[in-house]
Amino acid sequence: MPELPEVETTRRGVQPHVVGREIVRLTVRESRLRWPIPAELPALLQGQRVDAVERRAKYLLFLTPGGTLLIHLGMSGSLRLVPSGQSPAKHDHFDIELKGGQVLRYNDPRRFGCCLWLAPDEQHPLLRHLGPEPLSDAFDGELLYRRSRGRKGPVKPFLMDQKVVVGVGNIYANEALFLAGIRPDRAAGRVSLARYESLAGRVKQVLTSAISQGGTTLRDFVGGDGKPGYFAQQLHVYGREGQPCKRCGLPLRELRISQRSTIYCVACQR
Repeated sequence: MPELPEVETTRRGVQPHVVGREIVRLTVRESRLRWPIPAELPALLQGQRVDAVERRAKYLLFLTPGGTLLIHLGMSGSLRLVPSGQSPAKHDHFDIELKGGQVLRYNDPRRFGCCLWLAPDEQHPLLRHLGPEPLSDAFDGELLYRRSRGRKGPVKPFLMDQKVVVGVGNIYANEALFLAGIRPDRAAGRVSLARYESLAGRVKQVLTSAISQGGTTLRDFVGGDGKPGYFAQQLHVYGREGQPCKRCGLPLRELRISQRSTIYCVACQR
């Protein structure tokens, strides 16, 4: 599933190619995504100019004078730029044709993404209750500490709660908890302020690093394979069950927390 760094890499990749460009037409080949693409969307988008491409959590927001196009990549979605006239492949569900000949094409084998419209000043229910961005000044250890008081559940799903902070998915929660030395199954309400301050810093570190690595693949957005965000990373624990810890050498263990695979080190995390 694309996580925040993949979505941010997508935003940075497509932004210079679409901002300031007029949308000639929206061609929908398959409207049955997680929520159906509104039937009126092609008429609403036609002739609109893209003024900016922003990101909120894992949602991409294409701002136009007439409203905002909201796109989510779901579990398997991708956006790529292709020349006008290039034949669509299987699972290419819609095209945004831009003035000048390029097409922003959406591919999604599992169809768990979405393409929706927000009128000016409308706050969509999908965005209404989201927590702060993890790379913003609004996210810090004090916020985690305050929101965790009284919580008996494990700290890992607490960190992944989109109402607490957005965009910290499974990979990066595993990595940040390891770097902060916190067991993923420790009760969220029993983690100290000092350790939450460390955890917030580690979340920022792993996400910034992932985004930086993703930046090397921006060329793939022009005529690429549509998979620019899935970049190789030097992961400490995620996907390394049974392998030696890079710090102490003991074999890493796996837990199932909230039905998610959770890898940790029994010696380095407490």
